[in-house]
Amino acid sequence: MKKYTFIVAAAGVGKRMGLGYPKQFLEWEGKPIFIHTLEKINGNKLVTDIVVVTNSDYIEEVERYCREYSIHKVARVVAGGRERQDSIYNAIQECRDSDLIGVQDGVRPFIEDGFIESAYEELRKDGLDGVVVGVPVKDTIKVVDENGIIQSTPVRSTLVAAQTPQVFKGELLVKAYEKAAEDSWLGTDDSSLVEYIGGRVKIVEGSYGNIKITTVEDLKHL
Repeated sequence: MKKYTFIVAAAGVGKRMGLGYPKQFLEWEGKPIFIHTLEKINGNKLVTDIVVVTNSDYIEEVERYCREYSIHKVARVVAGGRERQDSIYNAIQECRDSDLIGVQDGVRPFIEDGFIESAYEELRKDGLDGVVVGVPVKDTIKVVDENGIIQSTPVRSTLVAAQTPQVFKGELLVKAYEKAAEDSWLGTDDSSLVEYIGGRVKIVEGSYGNIKITTVEDLKHL
């Protein structure tokens, strides 16, 4: 695996946070949240380069932050799209020659080296196309209809909450995004696109502390 690229998604708008500016710029311990994420990826020995995707209006600001905090593995900062899937597709155009492509939420700052490295090791084996970090669901999950009426109760032991990073063989992830674009198919995460074209993806153990900062309540965990 010669080229191990990470795409960091930092194109959120922060509506649910009520900040008035994108949530990735929220400061924690003196730095924007997405910089904490980038520092961990930048410091990993296996990662060769990083592509950051952000709102078009904030590209120069993200580039400035990367220089300020010496995030030297950032090869390019690109503009996002209407949906997250569009944003990642834009970033993928910058790393089509990568052996492995990882996708990480910019506002999930508790990424660990072990996640990056376990995905790498798993994908060196035959038969796998992707690896997703995740944790077993603790609560009972209900499937409901449009009126809130319970339709079924899945077996909890088979349910996993997917997190990021999600790492894939580069050629296959490119193919998955191109197929989704061709079919106008919108997935819920990167893995769902790979699954859509028949890819084999494995869950590896994540951490309950590997949270995504989405709402004001999430800040209590920082």
